[in-house]
Amino acid sequence: MPGHFSAGGRCRGGGRLKSARTLRPRCHEGGNPVATVHNFSYGLLNPVLGYAMSCLGAFLGLRCVILARAYEGAARARWLILAAVAIGAVGIWAMHFIAMLGFSLPGEPLLYNVPLTVASMLLAVAVVGVGLFIVGFGPGGYGAGGWSRLVGGGVIIGVGVAGMHYLGMAAMSMPGSMTYNLPLVIVSVLIACVAGTTALWIGTWVRGVLATAGAALIMGIAVTGMHYTGMAALKVTGSMQSMSANAASVSGATAASFLIPLLAVIALATFLLTLAVSMTPNEDEIRTDREIKRRLEYFEQQRNRDNQSLR
Repeated sequence: MPGHFSAGGRCRGGGRLKSARTLRPRCHEGGNPVATVHNFSYGLLNPVLGYAMSCLGAFLGLRCVILARAYEGAARARWLILAAVAIGAVGIWAMHFIAMLGFSLPGEPLLYNVPLTVASMLLAVAVVGVGLFIVGFGPGGYGAGGWSRLVGGGVIIGVGVAGMHYLGMAAMSMPGSMTYNLPLVIVSVLIACVAGTTALWIGTWVRGVLATAGAALIMGIAVTGMHYTGMAALKVTGSMQSMSANAASVSGATAASFLIPLLAVIALATFLLTLAVSMTPNEDEIRTDREIKRRLEYFEQQRNRDNQSLR
């Protein structure tokens, strides 16, 4: 069933919101009516798809981190970058906007600012990448810096992911004015920081496919929980008369013309990344190959030295 809420579902003074079909919000926030919004316009379809996408991105990202642990130098950097793309673009950004496809203001237009929407995706990838490189590219290997690096990287990821969420919300163009419940905003940021730190910590020890899948399911819950906590903090204010008058000034791209095609491109990139991960040797095979290569180089050097001594 479509869900509608505003600041927890009750108006100030105890009155309940009327049905979304009436389009006559009874709540008032600072003298302005609080509009009824839908977060579940298609029932559980968007939350379930968003959660599935979040889990898939987390799973691919963790598999990339596992491979990065086995490599050194530029090869490790490449896999960490791929992990940032998987977690940031697929597991976080795509989840956010799949969920946002279920968000609506009954009877009012809802468009997207293209540059801000793309910027929110780039921000998610960038902050996840920074966190991964803080933990994974220092001396001693992935996670060698201990909890100080894990927490530092996790906070950067959490604040950045929360920034992505609210930047993505700012990219929406609608007739009403958006305001936020500050305590719930703080809770959403804390959830994001905990999720970011947990993801980095999981990357230090997870190995098998089943363990990675289990960790991805937990990460998906955290990312989805952060999103809907942020959505619970949202209020859209403005009288129906003023919102109707402002509807003509709403500008941007529709979900059908911009957001859905962009999500399709991300789905294709996810498929290609899945192929790359599945076709790459596992962590133990990579380490074994590297050790064999080092031994062959050592024996080659020994043979060269022996040949020079015989001369």
